[in-house]
Amino acid sequence: RRMHGTAPQKARAARTSQIARMVAPLGESLVEHRDRALILLGFAGALRRSELVGLNIEDVVEDEYGLRLTLKVSKTDQERAGALVGVPYGSHVPTCPVRSWRAWLTATHISEGPAFRPVNRHGHLLRNRLSGRSVAEVVKRRAQDVGLDGQWSGHSLRSGFATEGYA
Repeated sequence: RRMHGTAPQKARAARTSQIARMVAPLGESLVEHRDRALILLGFAGALRRSELVGLNIEDVVEDEYGLRLTLKVSKTDQERAGALVGVPYGSHVPTCPVRSWRAWLTATHISEGPAFRPVNRHGHLLRNRLSGRSVAEVVKRRAQDVGLDGQWSGHSLRSGFATEGYA
């Protein structure tokens, strides 16, 4: 790329309608609960994939307004002072990040440690933390499953939030 001056391929921004399409067919399995919560929380919080996978259960607090996420580490927070991100309730139940977070917790019964974890092929929840690369794969897979064309990545959630705000 450096030699020939090839421009990097940009991932598409996931707009609200596309996010709704990605989560619409998801059912009640652990993987589907996780993917729904991951996509909706990532979009509504404008989170980077590293911020999503860095969340612990203790970092997410629900109150009457929605969720308060404590980001302990962020790319732009070099002093590691932490940041607080508010995620409000959604207008529509199927795309509400707060309700999807609650459903994920109910389905998994986890109360501490990593918030987002891998689920093995047998449907069992693992104890380790999901990777940032896994977030990208989830977004790509869910976009492909509903027939959305283009390049999709974990950054599609964050850039989609910014694009919606600008629009």
